[in-house]
Amino acid sequence: MTIQNNLFIDGEFVDSEDRSRIPVLNPHDNSLITEVAEAKKADVDRAVEAARRAFPAWAKLAAADRGLLLLKLADAIEANADELAKLESIDTGHPLRDTRGLDVVRTAVTFRYFGGMADKVQGSVVPVEQGFLNYVLREPIGVVGQIVPWNFPPMFTSWKMGPALAAGNTVVMKPAELTPLSTLKIAELARKVGFPKGVINILPGYGNIAGQYLAEHPGVDKIAFTGSTATGRKVVQASAGNLKRVQLELGGKGANIVFDDAFLPAAINGSAFAIFHNQGQACIAGSRLILHEKIADAFLEGFLKLARSIRLGNPLDADTEMGPLTSQLHRDRVLSYVKVAKEQGGEILLGGKSPERDDLARGCYVEPTVVRAKLADRVSQEEVFGPFVSVTTFRDDEEVLAIANGTDYGLGGGLWTTNLQRAHRIAGAMRSGMVWINCYKRVNPGSPFGGIGKSGYGREMGFEAMHDYTEAKSVWVNVDAKIPPWYPR
Repeated sequence: MTIQNNLFIDGEFVDSEDRSRIPVLNPHDNSLITEVAEAKKADVDRAVEAARRAFPAWAKLAAADRGLLLLKLADAIEANADELAKLESIDTGHPLRDTRGLDVVRTAVTFRYFGGMADKVQGSVVPVEQGFLNYVLREPIGVVGQIVPWNFPPMFTSWKMGPALAAGNTVVMKPAELTPLSTLKIAELARKVGFPKGVINILPGYGNIAGQYLAEHPGVDKIAFTGSTATGRKVVQASAGNLKRVQLELGGKGANIVFDDAFLPAAINGSAFAIFHNQGQACIAGSRLILHEKIADAFLEGFLKLARSIRLGNPLDADTEMGPLTSQLHRDRVLSYVKVAKEQGGEILLGGKSPERDDLARGCYVEPTVVRAKLADRVSQEEVFGPFVSVTTFRDDEEVLAIANGTDYGLGGGLWTTNLQRAHRIAGAMRSGMVWINCYKRVNPGSPFGGIGKSGYGREMGFEAMHDYTEAKSVWVNVDAKIPPWYPR
């Protein structure tokens, strides 16, 4: 396994200006994987300058040719899938079955989708008054700064980089300092398949230094950020200097509703996936389990039994179903919510601690945790971002909608019912950018992904993403209109 550990600027892997390094740890045992170069302001300047130089030629390149490079990158990712999956497992703690079966697959699929999309973004002709032709062009924005989180690094790299490049923009991307390795590997593959110098630039670094400066930078035309709501506010403030475009995909507190007519075996398994997949480290996680009072006991019996059976272990073990959280600091934050829940009268139904196993003692593990809590409790309102689900019950549709819409977040939510009329009615009334019916956490490159409220604005994926990475230019042509003088003489 080859590991890139330098910045990627202007088509080359280079050290940072001051040669500072960031340790990258394996969350399974907190052993050192490598040290990567730490980007600071001077390095951001270098990368933005490279992206600016590359932009005119890249924007003028035929859209089909830009798309072809993205298709080649997708092929290269698939050809290196095993190496990428193992790299992702040791860097993030994702079990190998997830990195092989979902993370790397989704990354290649997304690049391939936007490779095919590159030459299909069309303008329009507006029916205006007689004698004039008015057409609208979609043009690239310019240099795009992108900040990728640590929970699904390769997938988010493709979600952001794919549409930006397809639309003709150049990219300066900052992966999270905790998990930069897969993004750097993708940069290596992009160089091999022939992306021009300066089109892609990757800067591992800390958010309060490299991320802050990237958001402030006057040479950046748009900033796209995925992460916490608190940091999203800082990105907006930092972007104000040159009024750059901003796209935010922020936190969530997903409502996962189970009605009394739901098919319980599917609802139990799907609800466990909704919260425990990737150790609950997902903005769209079904972290609020809202059960109809008639089936609550039966559901919880099956749900707790399933949660107890989830196999924790080394992410590189093929039998592991749940790995460690991505860092010690985050593990401690998740566990702190157990204390918060108890202080507010919550009942710990399962978990609430690190596993008591010698082989996991040095890692960042947390057992699947289920807490009975009230709507107003902090664990029902704040994003825990771990294998931690709060449980409450409801009596009727009116009450469940009040509960589901009872937070400031609005990213994703789900519901389980065999009543089709109810399913559509409730989905329409949920204040959420995405709703899943009898499933959860389904994503596809063609389907828009994003939220409302404190979950941010703008959309990843689909035509909406391409529009978010382009500007609309309106062109008016006087074909044969007879315009009378405005100032007759």
